[in-house]
Amino acid sequence: MFTFDEKTADLIFGYCRERLALDPVPLDYGGYAKPLHDVLDGLISSEGNEPARVLDLFANRLATAVISSDSPRFLSFIPAAPTKASLLFDMVVSSSSLHGTSWLEAAGAVAAENQVLAVLSDLAGLPGTAGGCFVSGGSAANLSALMVARDTAGLQGHDTARPKFACTEEAHSSVGKALRVLGVDPFVVPSVDHRLTGEALETALSSARLGAADVVGVVATAGTTNGGIIDDLAGVGSVARRRRLWFHVDAAYGGGALFAPSVRPLFEGIAMADSLVVDPHKWLFGPYDCAALIYRRPALAKAVHTQDAAYLDVIHEALPHADHEVDAGAEDPNADVPWNPTDYAFHLTRRARGLPLWFSLAVHGTNAYREAVETVLANAKEVAALIARTPYLELVREPTLSIIVFRRQGWSRTHYEAWCASVLEDQVAFVTPTIWEGEAAARLALLHPDTTVEIVREIVDTMA
Repeated sequence: MFTFDEKTADLIFGYCRERLALDPVPLDYGGYAKPLHDVLDGLISSEGNEPARVLDLFANRLATAVISSDSPRFLSFIPAAPTKASLLFDMVVSSSSLHGTSWLEAAGAVAAENQVLAVLSDLAGLPGTAGGCFVSGGSAANLSALMVARDTAGLQGHDTARPKFACTEEAHSSVGKALRVLGVDPFVVPSVDHRLTGEALETALSSARLGAADVVGVVATAGTTNGGIIDDLAGVGSVARRRRLWFHVDAAYGGGALFAPSVRPLFEGIAMADSLVVDPHKWLFGPYDCAALIYRRPALAKAVHTQDAAYLDVIHEALPHADHEVDAGAEDPNADVPWNPTDYAFHLTRRARGLPLWFSLAVHGTNAYREAVETVLANAKEVAALIARTPYLELVREPTLSIIVFRRQGWSRTHYEAWCASVLEDQVAFVTPTIWEGEAAARLALLHPDTTVEIVREIVDTMA
């Protein structure tokens, strides 16, 4: 099992070459594919199978039952559009068994990941000493950051007997789940046109509402999943600073737009964040699964997340470096000193999931990323205009970023669901309905620069 098999390697590399060369990427069918109940019967046995047989089964039956989220016609949820460079380097990470748990084991990988985190941190306007790590996604990042906020609230003079976090009903579902895991409650602030504003937050905290005095932090969103809306980051951040609350910004989807000068003013105030989440597997064109978690003061996160065990002591000790000793407790992620990603989230062992993004950024440069994001933003505006002038459609609101919510006149939830199934069956698009202000609606999430207005015109024509 551990001997290089050139025949199997050729099979796998051949499949990868063919897949990477597809243009456009096929949509495929996901759960609408042919039934799979008998496809895998008896496959895993005591004697095994020829690699060619297993790969053929995957390519022709299993892969077609996975909708390609990197297809320009995948417009549901939040799509993905990884660059070819990032996908290829993800193969390097896998084939080399690269991990990124500690500086002792993986200094090269950690240094490269930290370089990417510094790029994102600089875009957000955080100080040069900010730092963190890459985790699997926004859910893991939100949980890790809010854990630090909860456990360090006492340092800000808060009573931590019944800690609460302020947010609106528009916060990502993972925020509510994280709070349940942490054993704390949300303090729900009424949104203003689907946004959390500083004024609304201040009013809620100054009220006699039960739990207002127990709030230790606030969660703002920079690009809501349902509508792509950015909260009043400047107003919320100012209230958080004045009240010494932890200010967490969930920019899992919208953070990629920090590369785009055209919308940069919408993120004013993000520089006040105590913790920030950006998912490169969304709008930064990296492969799954990758989320950047950045702390303004990483030492606070390190105090909370560092795991102590006899066998782990060695990764926390100072290492000889060139002709001098380094300080293992140093808190500068950009210095060539021990920096253990395991100290900045709830994980321990982790793959070096930031390296594919690092490779792609190094190869293509940040200008290419800026142009790609700006292309998506421009396309979103054109799509919104197309929908607005289509007689049988109603644009719910102008897009803030790249999510367009609209309605087909006279349609119910049943109509939308039947339409979604039909356009997927015809391989026109993968679209799913949503609920907006209590009513069913259609939703298009643009993320791939190759999702053109012509593709969307083809989609909306099927609603006539």
